[in-house]
Amino acid sequence: MEAPTNRRDDPRALRYIVDHLRPGTTIRRQLLIVNRTAERRAVELYPAAANVDGAKFVFGEGRASNELTKWTTLDRGAIELGPWEEARVRATIAVPPDTPTGERYGVLWASAGSTPRSGGQITQIHRVGVRMYLDVGDGGEPASDFSIGEMRPARSPQGEPSVTVQVNNTGGRAVDLTGTVTLTDGPAGSRAGPFPVAEGTTLAPGAAGQVGARFPAELPNGPWKIEVDLKSGLVQRSATARIQFPEPGREGERATFYSRVFTGWTAAASVAGLLLLAGLAVLARRYRRRPASAPRERVSANR
Repeated sequence: MEAPTNRRDDPRALRYIVDHLRPGTTIRRQLLIVNRTAERRAVELYPAAANVDGAKFVFGEGRASNELTKWTTLDRGAIELGPWEEARVRATIAVPPDTPTGERYGVLWASAGSTPRSGGQITQIHRVGVRMYLDVGDGGEPASDFSIGEMRPARSPQGEPSVTVQVNNTGGRAVDLTGTVTLTDGPAGSRAGPFPVAEGTTLAPGAAGQVGARFPAELPNGPWKIEVDLKSGLVQRSATARIQFPEPGREGERATFYSRVFTGWTAAASVAGLLLLAGLAVLARRYRRRPASAPRERVSANR
């Protein structure tokens, strides 16, 4: 229910706990636990370990611990919720003063067990959680960034077309990738999409992975102009290429890139903007310094 003021526009920070802290810092975050069933629930609350591995955010087994879970406490370890009832819980994360630099991962779990059926002995455990991405270090936060690489079209043996897109995390924070794929300039000028990319790809700093999108089986082979728009939080990147889908059961040729685009202010745009502002400032200064006695040309109305 809370996010840092400098991340109030970041959708990741509103969904997860995402922050950068100096060693010795303590933060508190409020969470909302909701019982969305018609039964009374006993809910256990606890932090557990997580990691980013193989382009996935991987949850530890049970109550597995790591550095981050040892720094994390909840003001309540268990709550009782009636049907459709909700409760607020506060998490506190206290980073020790001697903590080395680096990003840590964890999850805050709300866990409820089902009542075994009559004569049965199997209990189902249902867990929902909030991920934690906590970077520790002196100075400013490492920048988040990623780049879009190779695109490969394919068709399954059943004829379903798809595309896989290589992505490289070029920043200093983990990224969770979402986005869309749009096809244009197809046969007879046809267009398809946008189609969502499959969610679930998380890349650690310096790691590489893939995102993919699937399309309707009746989609023609092309050629198509493909536009891939990906984002993680406030970071957005786009790439445009030319692809052609193969026959069923095959992988197509690598896409031919047209462009890779940074959405928003790029470094080049920022420099160009600063140069433009500097030039305008110089012109304004020169205009202000023009002598008051400078001659002016008179223009006759009858001329």
